[in-house]
Amino acid sequence: MPPDLDLTRLGAALADRLRRPLPGHDAHAEMAPFPARATVETLSTELNEGRPAATLVLLYPDEAGTPHFVLTVRRSHLRDHAGQVSLPGGSLEDGETPEDAARREAFEEVGVAPEAVEVLGRLTPIYIPPSRFSVWPIVATTAARPPFVAQEMEVAAVVEVPLADVLDDARRGSSMRAAPLGEFDVPFFDLAGLEVWGATAMMLAEFVAVLREVA
Repeated sequence: MPPDLDLTRLGAALADRLRRPLPGHDAHAEMAPFPARATVETLSTELNEGRPAATLVLLYPDEAGTPHFVLTVRRSHLRDHAGQVSLPGGSLEDGETPEDAARREAFEEVGVAPEAVEVLGRLTPIYIPPSRFSVWPIVATTAARPPFVAQEMEVAAVVEVPLADVLDDARRGSSMRAAPLGEFDVPFFDLAGLEVWGATAMMLAEFVAVLREVA
């Protein structure tokens, strides 16, 4: 049976599910680069040492009512995660909650009005060693498709992904990527013709695990 992706029902179900214990590091490990998979849980001890940040997993209907979520392709000149496919997000400012930061960053990066964003809950925070960010993924919805506008200095492209695609196991793969310590076997999601890997893929893996429980 295909998943039930009606956003009205799904939003309520996700909000309820996100209040309960989450899959966490077990889900993250599915999409962690090898050999880092074995250290995913160990890295959680670094969360309090990292720079606090948040990302937004934003669900919305397109003009036909089909549920989507949004990713960005980061500009190649950026200091952190240059050229990578990411969820909208960034550092927390003084006095902000992760929810505040996720809304603000989504507005700054892709033009989503903060008042249109209904927060459903948080996923498990994740520590990213290369940038030393401790990231809280925030799941949210909007009632209609936002009029996306890319922030030209940071965002090379706004990528709209059908929600059903991230649930499709045929869209998971892996490839070898070079790193300072050698080559790594890196899992990825094939979404909109782009390889989504690293921390973004790990966050999406937990989102998928939760989504499959309620869809």
